[in-house]
Amino acid sequence: MGQRLTQIATRTGDNGTTGLGDNTRVSKSSLRIHALGEVDELNSNIGVLLCEDMPSEVRTLLVEIQHQLFNLGGELSIPGFELLKPEAVLALDDALAQHNAALPRLQEFILPAGTRAASLAHVCRTVARRAERAVVALEAQEPLKDTPRQYLNRLSDLMFVLARVLNRHRTDGTLGDDVYWKSEKLAKAQTE
Repeated sequence: MGQRLTQIATRTGDNGTTGLGDNTRVSKSSLRIHALGEVDELNSNIGVLLCEDMPSEVRTLLVEIQHQLFNLGGELSIPGFELLKPEAVLALDDALAQHNAALPRLQEFILPAGTRAASLAHVCRTVARRAERAVVALEAQEPLKDTPRQYLNRLSDLMFVLARVLNRHRTDGTLGDDVYWKSEKLAKAQTE
């Protein structure tokens, strides 16, 4: 990735192709470009989430995730190259364990709702799942390392947990909660 962008509108993609990091050109409809686009969309959604009020440790974590997603995109843009290290997956495992331990155990399914920040975290979760599916589809056609798939899988789990954390974060000192699905099981338990 020695070449840095100096000109944004190059017009080289007008024919429906785009350049990879190894200077090869591929169709903009290729599975590799699709996976890159999904990872880019995920990173952009995390950028929107970062506009919200949140605990400083969550903000620091999300900024680091953005950097790792950029590494993942770089890896996808150069076939056979490795930028995203297995340690990045371990860091997500650690964050999952830390944040999940502070949450009450789920008794029922929750809706992707609540505060704006929590709702945006749920959007990031679903985009992470879509990016994971795109990487899996690419992996079925071309050899990839395991780390990109594992990272996206773990990240979607972490975004679910962070949505729960963000639903509890209130600047006024009150304690928020998840938005629970109104299932028959829950309704019955509440009347007993």
